[in-house]
Amino acid sequence: MNSTIETILAHRSVRKFKKQPLTTEQIETIVRCAQSASTSSFIQAYTIIGVTDKEKKQKLAELSGNQPYVAENGHFFVFCADLYRHEVIGEIEGRDVIPSLESTEKFMVSLIDTALAAQNAVIAAESMGLGICYIGGLRNRLEEVKALLQIPERVIPLFGLAVGYPDQETDKKPRLPLHHVYQENLYNSDKEKIQKDLEEYNKVVANYYKERTGGVREDTWTGQMSNMLSRRVRMYMKEFVEKQKMDLR
Repeated sequence: MNSTIETILAHRSVRKFKKQPLTTEQIETIVRCAQSASTSSFIQAYTIIGVTDKEKKQKLAELSGNQPYVAENGHFFVFCADLYRHEVIGEIEGRDVIPSLESTEKFMVSLIDTALAAQNAVIAAESMGLGICYIGGLRNRLEEVKALLQIPERVIPLFGLAVGYPDQETDKKPRLPLHHVYQENLYNSDKEKIQKDLEEYNKVVANYYKERTGGVREDTWTGQMSNMLSRRVRMYMKEFVEKQKMDLR
């Protein structure tokens, strides 16, 4: 096993960072690594906004659900799906690119490109001994995030990424066993098998929480997921996406 694989397999989220900012070199290296990710048809449909202003970071922490580690970290990145520059490309080249930019396909490409870039950034950061935490809570109040960061149409802030020097020891959550997620040649939709597999995984997850909390919690994965999925959250997203002139057809 090489050091890259060891870094990937050791991943865990960090939610408490030392008060030590990243250097310019570290930030640029992380961004360059993000840019080295695969991109569909060379479209590069994303922009990364580094937030260094303390007041803006504090506001983003509030908008993300009062998560302190959004404000207190070594550096905070906001990853945006971005087709705005491609509208400019159409104007430069005198071509009608709008129907394509407003297609579901290009919307999906922008999301995929952004996610691939972000994961490259994470691996780069963790390989430098830094910790990270993805911030999906950024989507709680996107209109306000949009105003704060002066986001134009055809751009969607998808998530934040807090990066810094860890100031806590965190446990690694047990992922689904490999045979749950890797299948060959076809999708096995046998519900009885899926239910049996999930019951086995529930025992692993419950034991993880029991050991971690000294018996205070024994959550199961299906219990967590059903609680989460039964709540209607961020239901405004389709309206916001359409307002940003992305995925209109």
